[in-house]
Amino acid sequence: MSKTVLITGASTGIGRATAQLFQQQGWNVVATMRSPKKSPELSDLPNVLCLPLDVTKSDTIQAAIDRAISEFGTIDVLINNAGYALIGAFEACDMADIRGQFETNVFGLMEVTRAILPHFRLRQQGILVNVASIGGRIAFPIYSPYHATKWAVDGFSESLQYELRQFNIKVKIIEPGAIKTDFYSRSISVAQRAGLTVYNDYIQKTLPKMNRAGENGSPPELTAKVIYQAATDGSWKLRYPAGGNASFILGLRKLLPDAWFTALMRRGIE
Repeated sequence: MSKTVLITGASTGIGRATAQLFQQQGWNVVATMRSPKKSPELSDLPNVLCLPLDVTKSDTIQAAIDRAISEFGTIDVLINNAGYALIGAFEACDMADIRGQFETNVFGLMEVTRAILPHFRLRQQGILVNVASIGGRIAFPIYSPYHATKWAVDGFSESLQYELRQFNIKVKIIEPGAIKTDFYSRSISVAQRAGLTVYNDYIQKTLPKMNRAGENGSPPELTAKVIYQAATDGSWKLRYPAGGNASFILGLRKLLPDAWFTALMRRGIE
């Protein structure tokens, strides 16, 4: 019997590449997104069910999970991938925008997780894959709200693994580095505040370098392969760096003193 994976944020980038890979490997795929009609390249594939799911709207979460179970019988793996980045000077960030960042990247992820856990517990098995970032363990300039959410996802996931192990539910954290997707154009919101211009020079200096990192990043298919590995390797391994530079950067962060690492980052970004 084919296994089933449910993926949030599957319309583009890592989510779409992951949906395509699981489908190619013979899985049933529930590819969820806010507007399924915009992704015919997924909905036309065999054994792929595209469903509307907005992680900030509780009714769409439960409806998608119920429909997936009705269609395929079970859900074996949940991949929490939906997210976006609010960037810019923190002082320019409106609190409503910061709350929106957390609503999607943290609270939405938590709500989807909480909704699937009764199903996993009933079956005494399940795999929860949370797509975080290397930005969940290191930080870059002008990404402070985004980093706050990814550090939250990392801490949430590491804690959750302990209480879920008794039900044979595995928790995995995916840590992509720079990925060559439309994330840097489609999934980024730049904070601005009228009259606040003192950060403009700094942002104009650093943002192009950050964007170039994305343009030169690894293809999303590489991260999709890491996600597939996490979902199928049968281990209790928690963290999976993904992307050409993720392991290297995280290794530097682990080995170098804070002052050295910060100086190195400033030299490369500022």
